[in-house]
Amino acid sequence: MERLISLFGLLVMIALAFAMSADRRNVDCRLVAAGVGLQFLLALLVLKTGPGQALFGYIGAFFTALLNYVDAGSSFVFGDAFGEHFFAFKVLPTIIFFAALMGVLYHLGLVQYVVMAFASVMQRTLRTSGAESLAAAANIFIGQTEAPLVVRPYVASMTRSELMALMVGGFATIAGGVLAAFVGLGIDAGHLVAASVISAPAALLVAKVMQPEVEESKTLGQVSIEVERTATFSSIGIQIGGIGGIAPERRRDLARLGFRAMLGGSLACFMTACVAGILL
Repeated sequence: MERLISLFGLLVMIALAFAMSADRRNVDCRLVAAGVGLQFLLALLVLKTGPGQALFGYIGAFFTALLNYVDAGSSFVFGDAFGEHFFAFKVLPTIIFFAALMGVLYHLGLVQYVVMAFASVMQRTLRTSGAESLAAAANIFIGQTEAPLVVRPYVASMTRSELMALMVGGFATIAGGVLAAFVGLGIDAGHLVAASVISAPAALLVAKVMQPEVEESKTLGQVSIEVERTATFSSIGIQIGGIGGIAPERRRDLARLGFRAMLGGSLACFMTACVAGILL
């Protein structure tokens, strides 16, 4: 019965996205089917296979070990006050530490390989453009503040549908320092990373339903990560208006899409929860 409820919930989320679509006649049904299928495939790999469970179990242990190092450093710096002000002396140092760590990994080129692999899978299965696939994959690992910088050369020329996909992907996933902060609050890191991975194709699906592609994309082929390797460091302060800073001429479009993108991100997260409910 619980699985039927989750299945019904998944259908309701897709129906809500369709109800909020800007152009229902141009919704690509093949993309919807492929997006749901890719979500289930990733969920099966993560939740139902031994290697997948072992991988994300290792990721959880890795994050826990790193947090212990952060706590040791914070305790050394703040002394006895470390335990008295949880958010200031535990959560914020964790965010800063992981933002710096992701910056180092990006500078070394390690993040790029993983991001390109995920982007390639989504582009081949969903037939989305290179830029939006790359941004969706980047959101899994480096968060919504840094992901737009990965496709910085393409933001100005993105279609409205691609901008929607970029924004929804940011709302639907959690990564980087914020992920570490949630781990510090006691949430399992493996579960958080798994949720981000499964939510990436859902974000593209919802974005393409709510804002179907009716323009010609300039990045239908493969694209490369051309952003400077130090970009992650300079983007720590970028928040909701970060994309507008990259492409000021698109601020009007971003403002128009912002609220719907937030709703789309929520729908993508709910879809991930429904998929997990069906399989577990």
